[in-house]
Amino acid sequence: MELDYPFALDGRLRTAATDEDDHIRDLIEQVLFTMPGERVNRPDFGSGVMQLVFAPNSAELAATTQFLVQGALQQWLGDVIVVEGVEAVSDEGTLSVRVAYVKRRTQERAVADFSRGAAAP
Repeated sequence: MELDYPFALDGRLRTAATDEDDHIRDLIEQVLFTMPGERVNRPDFGSGVMQLVFAPNSAELAATTQFLVQGALQQWLGDVIVVEGVEAVSDEGTLSVRVAYVKRRTQERAVADFSRGAAAP
């Protein structure tokens, strides 16, 4: 069992735990939606993908998002997963990202979908 993200308490008021599949999804979400510079002790952690939320949908946006996500996931989770593909869509201030990956430990394929709206100014 792994710690669940975001941090929470379970029904017994202990630190909530989760299985490996959910833990990997949580790790991917942290990398995707953490802005570089946001973490004091790891200023280069994250993907920077949230900067693209209001960019117009285009082939360039898709390519940029794929590059950012694959690079960040390879850097921070390369020992856990192999990214097979990334799809991203930005629509009216909401960014949706689909990540297809293979878990290194079991060689199982998985797909995770994430969606985040832009923070209000």
